[in-house]
Amino acid sequence: MRTTGPTRRELLLAAPAAFVGLAMPAGADPAPVASIRQLNDGLLQVMKAGPATPFQQRFDILAPVLDRIFDLDAILRQSVGSSWASLSPSQQNMLRQTFRRYTIASYVNSFGHFNGQRFTVEPQTRPVGSDEQVVRTRITPRSGDSHVLDYVMRDAGNGWRVVDVLADGAVSRVAVQRSDFRRLLSRGGAAALAESLASKSLDLSDGVS
Repeated sequence: MRTTGPTRRELLLAAPAAFVGLAMPAGADPAPVASIRQLNDGLLQVMKAGPATPFQQRFDILAPVLDRIFDLDAILRQSVGSSWASLSPSQQNMLRQTFRRYTIASYVNSFGHFNGQRFTVEPQTRPVGSDEQVVRTRITPRSGDSHVLDYVMRDAGNGWRVVDVLADGAVSRVAVQRSDFRRLLSRGGAAALAESLASKSLDLSDGVS
């Protein structure tokens, strides 16, 4: 029998349908929503630049946006799990660098073309647990079905930052990474995980290291 608490997906499914906004002046976006609007602006800029623009140039456009909006260190620690504390500082720094490169490269690769897509951000947030808020974005193509991204955000002390992303309201990026990362760590330690992340980054960026 499971003794751990509910997952983010379960909390989201159990939450009321109505979003609960943070207390803000009339007409102002809650801070987490404003951050996701900035993220979407960055993604659209990269999409409109398109594959005709060198990958590294698009990477450099998006990197400062993700550094500001995502808590990459928290995401990495969650993905690695309890073994993070047993890694040496040099191993942790190695993983931070390779994970950052991999994460940014994956977003540049995933948002590589603009064909009239629209980003719609829900104007209010949904609480998950006691310290997290969810911002929902709907990506609507010119034709076909739209897709939902739920950004799980936490106040890191220097602003609200993304700590997980749920695709179509269900698939947690952290949960998927956790399964992969722990398998690699158990087989070859931090070096194996760093090598895998670096290899994936090369594949995503057409060989640009």
